[in-house]
Amino acid sequence: MCYSVFMLIPLYPQLSFLSLLGYAFFAFVFGVSMTPWFLRFLKKNRLGKQLRVETVDGREATIFRKYHKDKFGTPTMGGLLIWGSILFTIVLSRVLSYAGVVDFSLLQRREVYLPLFTLVSLGLLGLVDDYFNIMGMGKKKGLDVLPKITTLLVISLIGAYWFYVKLGYDQIHVPFWGDIELGIWYIPTFMFILVGTANAVNVTDGLDGLAGGLLVLAFGSFSLLAYYNGMYVLAGFCVVTVGAIAAFLLNNVPTALFFMGDTGSLALGGTLGVIALMTDTILVLPFIGFVFMIEMLSVIIQLTSKKLRGGKKVFKAAPIHHHFEALDWGESKVTMRLWITGSFFAFIGVLIGLFG
Repeated sequence: MCYSVFMLIPLYPQLSFLSLLGYAFFAFVFGVSMTPWFLRFLKKNRLGKQLRVETVDGREATIFRKYHKDKFGTPTMGGLLIWGSILFTIVLSRVLSYAGVVDFSLLQRREVYLPLFTLVSLGLLGLVDDYFNIMGMGKKKGLDVLPKITTLLVISLIGAYWFYVKLGYDQIHVPFWGDIELGIWYIPTFMFILVGTANAVNVTDGLDGLAGGLLVLAFGSFSLLAYYNGMYVLAGFCVVTVGAIAAFLLNNVPTALFFMGDTGSLALGGTLGVIALMTDTILVLPFIGFVFMIEMLSVIIQLTSKKLRGGKKVFKAAPIHHHFEALDWGESKVTMRLWITGSFFAFIGVLIGLFG
């Protein structure tokens, strides 16, 4: 075994990090090349986002509508382009492997099947939610809360069963401390992480480029941790995801030509949680996904305050990026500041993951 200059990242000639970056580059190029066609398809079929008229607690979303009224009808379902690029690249790696062009395939059971299952299943759930929004169906122009949460729980239970029974996961690693055996409690822990990250990324996806940029940071960080831990194929999946999201992000930064929608945010959020579980770094996830966590907490705090304090709010609007908008920071400034914050905490998270 040979090591990099910093003696941290092991380098295997048959599965080098440069090879994985090649797949990331392909996913990026494929996504970029497909974007013009995909945008024409969305516009031709009038698959544009409907603005929400109510907050999550049923009140009128006045602040949201004030700052986002110009985004009415912007094409959504951009997540299809992201996970389509991921799937095509991974399947292509299998084809090239069979043909003898490359020495390895990214489509491997132990490290990639479960993230792929999460990506596609939650992506389909998000697709239904986006379709309901476009068509103005549902009480709040989207899939109702009960069927949405129920489906999320079922998918997370399937994943938890596979982890615990089939793969034998039953412990978590506490940085600078050691491993803690959870036994059967690993199942509800898995479900909490998957549902939590899916919803956290979903609520963060409210400004042009915000969620996409933070997801590039998160999956990029986990690619390093996966590779360092010897999960080379999973690292490949992560860098391919980075390439696919980056291709989408080119046309999602202000002013966005299209949104990822729940088709992308639910799928990528849930997949991020699964990767944290697979790399046994769920206690590093709050650092790498710091902004996602803060966004989710801001919603919980706001709802709790309104419930217990007679409608009084802690923030001008929630999630917290809308609070910053209401302070007249401007959308681009909010996005950039949260990107910078996310970058710093992701850096801290990677260090903890490597040395903890």
